[in-house]
Amino acid sequence: MRNYLLCYAAGGIGGLLNSLALWLCGLYGITAAIGVNISPALSPEWLYPRLVWGGLWGLLFALPLFTGPWLRRALLLSLLPSAVQLFIVFPYHSPYGQAGLALGMLTPLVVLLANALWATGTGLALRLR
Repeated sequence: MRNYLLCYAAGGIGGLLNSLALWLCGLYGITAAIGVNISPALSPEWLYPRLVWGGLWGLLFALPLFTGPWLRRALLLSLLPSAVQLFIVFPYHSPYGQAGLALGMLTPLVVLLANALWATGTGLALRLR
């Protein structure tokens, strides 16, 4: 049980890193500069679900799915939430279409990088426990 709780907490930390990075990229116009219309406001309504989902996705780290270096394992695990965001959330639960391309052609890259940051933060938090 302790391992699951640690993975959830680490996933929340990863979710916080992911959220702050996306917010800062929007704030400083980085996403706009690459033609992606993602510029969230840092509010509790936006941040809270991202922390919860980060924790839930962090539970993947408790599963013995991959072996090897922690960073490789983390980056492989980051592909799962990326795939859900691109191929389930965007097309079926938002108006942004398949892979969120209505937000810009490089939206899939932003999603992959943001989730790689989530997974790296989660993996690092678990290594530092």
